[in-house]
Amino acid sequence: MSVKLRMARLGRHNDPYFRIVAADSRYASDGRYIEQIGRFNPTTGKAEINEELAMKWLKSGAQPSDSIKTLLTGLGLIAKYNASKGPSHKKSKTIKKNKFDRPAKPKVKKVKPAPAPKAEAKPAEAPKAEAPKADAPATPATENKEAK
Repeated sequence: MSVKLRMARLGRHNDPYFRIVAADSRYASDGRYIEQIGRFNPTTGKAEINEELAMKWLKSGAQPSDSIKTLLTGLGLIAKYNASKGPSHKKSKTIKKNKFDRPAKPKVKKVKPAPAPKAEAKPAEAPKAEAPKADAPATPATENKEAK
């Protein structure tokens, strides 16, 4: 028998109200349940959960539904439950690795060193043209540029 912590819907049309219950997973969602551990009103967002009963069912192995887990986390009960479990006493399994689990070695190409460059004679650089001086008379080409 697997026990679930889940919501059982009550209330009227467009006015839902939920019981938070511990129920056998084979029971109908709104049907029979083992024990009621709280209430939840989604219109106000208010949840009332008996902490002792919730911890009792969690410790006995009941699995909370996603919505109940969210509520229990908001109230801090999941953190309290995890702290009460303590460190796990399970032995860690050693996993045998095969050759396909290792990362592939990067392939590196060996590059031959380039031969040293031969000493070449540098061609003589042409002297750069000097900028026109301010005292120089304006030529017609420079006057057109200045007029723009």
